[in-house]
Amino acid sequence: MKPRIFPFAVYMAFIAINALFFPDTGSETSGPPLWLYPIKVSLVAALLIFYWKEYAELKNKVFDHAREGILAVGVGLVVYVLWVRMGFSWAMQGEAGEGYNPFQSGGGRLAMVYAGMRLIGASIIVPVMEELFWRSFIIRYIISPDFLKVQLGKFTWISFLITVALFGVEHNLWLAGMMAGTAYNLLLYKTKRLWPCIVAHGVTNLLLGIHVLTTGEWVWW
Repeated sequence: MKPRIFPFAVYMAFIAINALFFPDTGSETSGPPLWLYPIKVSLVAALLIFYWKEYAELKNKVFDHAREGILAVGVGLVVYVLWVRMGFSWAMQGEAGEGYNPFQSGGGRLAMVYAGMRLIGASIIVPVMEELFWRSFIIRYIISPDFLKVQLGKFTWISFLITVALFGVEHNLWLAGMMAGTAYNLLLYKTKRLWPCIVAHGVTNLLLGIHVLTTGEWVWW
């Protein structure tokens, strides 16, 4: 249980620190310092590496066949498109923050490092951490506290609905989060494997990161 909970708990603890000690007031200099994110993802990555041997669901191949890979990438692409098209008018609960702008203190190498760390964290580290928590642990724990004996991808309505709802609550864009949670859950039910969900989640976040860096719409970060 701990290997799937602890990395996620550390990640959420940093979000709580951001909210408590670095509130976003809407100004260009408000919000958490840029260096906090690299620390957060580095700690989460270290925990994932430390516990890696405990993740039996990640010991198999990333894709069983080409169709599975195409499906995972396709789901990630669809979630990205829907995410950015939903807009804040109905997908945002509360006011939008300024987002993470690695160039807010100017350009140069440090800004590129911050941008790179954000992209790596969002597209690689976060998908592994979140999918282990939500679609390996929580969705099965709701079915039975002895979750490791529950088949990965076992469907029940209660575990499906609770996971989707909680995954949405985790995100400021809560309806978009519920949409993404639904898509990743359905992919899990289809493949009965976690790697396709991680890849789909990673593709979504990678495309969103590229979108942010090319458009300057930092609010998505």
